[in-house]
Amino acid sequence: MTARSASAQFALGAALLGSLIFVSPRAAHADDPLSPQTIPATQTADVSMADYRTHLTQLISVVQQCAKARDLVHCDAKLVGPDDRVPLTQNGQQTRRLVSYAWLRILLHGALVIDKPKPEPAKPGKTEPLKNKSDAAQESADAPPTNGELLEDAIDRLNDDLVQAGGTPVPVPAHTSAHAALKQVLAGSEFSHLNRRTMRDSLLEQLNKWLNDLLSHLVGSRSQSPWVGRLIFWGFILLVCLGLAWGLLQLERRWRIRLVPESLAPAPGAASARDWQLWLADARKSAANSDWREAIHFLYWAAISRLESRRLWPADRARTPREYLALVSADDPRKQGLSALTRSFEHTWYGGRPADEPAYRAAEELASALIGTGTKGGAV
Repeated sequence: MTARSASAQFALGAALLGSLIFVSPRAAHADDPLSPQTIPATQTADVSMADYRTHLTQLISVVQQCAKARDLVHCDAKLVGPDDRVPLTQNGQQTRRLVSYAWLRILLHGALVIDKPKPEPAKPGKTEPLKNKSDAAQESADAPPTNGELLEDAIDRLNDDLVQAGGTPVPVPAHTSAHAALKQVLAGSEFSHLNRRTMRDSLLEQLNKWLNDLLSHLVGSRSQSPWVGRLIFWGFILLVCLGLAWGLLQLERRWRIRLVPESLAPAPGAASARDWQLWLADARKSAANSDWREAIHFLYWAAISRLESRRLWPADRARTPREYLALVSADDPRKQGLSALTRSFEHTWYGGRPADEPAYRAAEELASALIGTGTKGGAV
C-alpha cells in the first residue's frame, strides 16, 4: 500500500470512527435510515484476482454516483456487497487475504448527511491580533474533512487498491457537459464583463492609477502649499475656455462651408463643360471639310468629355493628355483604347505629323468605343 493510500485510509478511518462514536440520539433508532443499525451485516466471499478488480471498479462507480446524488438510493450501504477474500501466495503457500469494506459502508451511510459549510475565519478585531498566513493554513488543515471530501478520498483509495491488484485506475469524470453548460451561460451578454482582459484594459487601468496617484499627491501637497489648489482651479478653467473656443471655431468653420453653394456642374474650362455630342459633331464637320488634324483633335476631346461626365476623374481643364491617361487604372478595359487615341492626337496635334483620312477613321473607331456610340453617332 502506498503512503498516499495509507494517509487517506487513516483520515477516512478517523472521520468514520468519530461519526459512529458521536451519533445523535435520533439516529439510534433501527427504523431511522441514518441509524448505524441499518448497515447490513458483514459477509465474505472467496473471489479471484480478476473478480476482485471487477469489484473495485464497481465500488468506484458506486462512490461516484453517491457523491453526485447524495440520496438513499445511490448511497445505500448494501451496494458495497460482501467483503472479498483474495488469493495470496506467501512462502510458496496459497492463502487468502480478507479485504474488508466496512469503512466504505460506514462512509456511504454517513454521506446522506448534507455537508455544512466550513466557518469562515473571523476577522481580527481591535483586541484580537492579526494572524499570519501560516496560522490560517494550520487552522484550515485542522478542520475536519467534509463528507464530500471523504468520498473523493475513498475514490482515490479504491483506485490505489485497483492499481496494486494489477488493474487500470478508473478516470475521474471530467464533467464535460457541465463545463459546456457553464461556458454557454458565461457567453451571455450579462457576463460580457467577465471576458479576458485586453491590452486596452490594462493601459486604461494604468492610466487611471497614474491619475489617481497624481491627484492624491496634489491633494496632499495642497495642505503644505495653498497655491497648488488655486493652480489646479485656474488651470481647469483655462482648459474649459480653450475647449469652448476650439468648439466655436469648428462650428463657425462648418457654417461658413455651408454658406458656399454647392454645384455639381463642372468647371467652365473643363472638357465635360461642353457636351461630348458637340465635340463629336465638330469632329465630323471638320472631317467633311477634310480637315483631318482638327477632326482628330475634336474626337479626342469628345472622348475625354464623355469619360469625365461618367465621373471617371474629377473635372479639371489644366490636365495634359498624359495626365488624363494616368488617371485610368491599369486594369480598366478602356485604358488601351484611350492610350491609342491619345497617341494619335499627340502625333498630329503636337508632333506635327500630317493627318489623313485613314488616321481619322482609326481615331474615330477608338473614340466611338470609348464614348459608347457607333460610327454614325447612334447610342449603343
